[in-house]
Amino acid sequence: MNEIIKLEKIEKHFGNVYANKDINLTIMRGDVHSIVGENGAGKSTLMNILYGMVSPDAGNIYYEGKKIEIKSPHDAIALGIGMVHQHFMLVPSFTVMENIVLGLPPRGEKIWRPERFRSEITAIMNDFGLQVDLDTRIENLSVGMKQRVEILKILYRGARVIILDEPTAILTPQETQELFSTIRLLIRNDHTVIFISHKLREVMEISDKISALRDGVLIDTVKREDVSAKDVAYMMIGRELEPLQRTGMDGEKEICLQVADLKAGDTTHAAIENISFCLHKGEILGVAGVEGNGQSTLVDTIVGALGTDSGNIVFDGEDITDCSIGERMEKGIGHIPEDRMTEGLALPLSAEKNLILGIQRKEPIRKKGRINWKEAERISEELIQAFSVKIKSRKESVANLSGGNMQKIVVARELNREPKLVIACQPTRGVDIGSSKYIRECLLEVKKKGGSVLLVSADLDEIQELSDRIIVMYDGRISGILEAQEATEVKLGELMFGRG
Repeated sequence: MNEIIKLEKIEKHFGNVYANKDINLTIMRGDVHSIVGENGAGKSTLMNILYGMVSPDAGNIYYEGKKIEIKSPHDAIALGIGMVHQHFMLVPSFTVMENIVLGLPPRGEKIWRPERFRSEITAIMNDFGLQVDLDTRIENLSVGMKQRVEILKILYRGARVIILDEPTAILTPQETQELFSTIRLLIRNDHTVIFISHKLREVMEISDKISALRDGVLIDTVKREDVSAKDVAYMMIGRELEPLQRTGMDGEKEICLQVADLKAGDTTHAAIENISFCLHKGEILGVAGVEGNGQSTLVDTIVGALGTDSGNIVFDGEDITDCSIGERMEKGIGHIPEDRMTEGLALPLSAEKNLILGIQRKEPIRKKGRINWKEAERISEELIQAFSVKIKSRKESVANLSGGNMQKIVVARELNREPKLVIACQPTRGVDIGSSKYIRECLLEVKKKGGSVLLVSADLDEIQELSDRIIVMYDGRISGILEAQEATEVKLGELMFGRG
């Protein structure tokens, strides 16, 4: 085994902030090499340099022992380096086939004929266990299938080094194991995988070597067999994490939310029907299921973004079925949305303005009909500090932040309003382990104070760690409701696939 990539003294700074500082990293051929670190540690910047999306300020890159320059993703792909980004780069209205071959040379033809590539793509699918219907439009695929298409795209372009950026953040446990099977097949076929993740259990399962970044500096590179998950966590954050302190429910509580015989759905939402459940005050109710089985529709009906076909929703003793989003917010419903980019943030606005959204018309932010910017500054600075948001200034646009830091802004804003009910959808997706623990502690604090949490998450560890009871959804219906103590991963998996 020999080195395939060597990064030497790589540096990148944005203004006075170093994203990468004096990074020396060697990737060996045939390894699964994991890159871990907190949000803003420099992982994505370093990989974007390797993929040609960002130019380094200093340092050298070597590929198979030769010094090279990678000025664009086109250069990287030509060398055999491919990257699957956390946010997929697919055309929703195109078929799988069209997306895979999009941008490739027409092979001397005047008319673009994607069908000519079918047999070659099918062979790759068979070789690496990446089966997907080539004639299906991307918009009709599950998240896991979209990821397969992204991997097929770079394999078809001849990638031998594959960078996977947070690949399991949006997958179910079953889909994660399927991805790991593909990674093992890739390694057996002389590929190299660079795996970026916040999930230490998965890093410990799949890696050969692990490199930890902290504040733009490479702390260490270790062999997986030489360290524990606790050791890797310490490398990432520089301190030990105390276990989460969780308490059970104190007997029977009052009902906070009652959903009865709910039916909803439209052309953009998976249909749900016969949905009935209750959520008590001082309870965390988890919602598990393979993505696309109605969880998003359920959440959108409860927050008021989608109307109901039948059934009703009662919150704190009041029927809110016909209330608007704003009215529900005023009554005490907070929402951490699944898609922070389109639903959770106003991207062009500053962090400060995003943090006061929803309270900008209330005292102390609103004073004599105008915004009290001194109070806005105080609140936003406190939240930035409390949630460890890595940002140059509260005035910086949230569009410039990493995905994890964007998520911290959303969670901080929603919890700061002290809602009676928090609907938390994927609250720690893409967030580092230290901040993830803090967010989970905040949700437990909501429960401790008598509030309620409806937790929708694809992370079964998170669901099991926080929930008092768990609803499992399959094909738009509730396939089971379990008490926390009976919700094993096997039982949850069976219900998630309608086999309970």
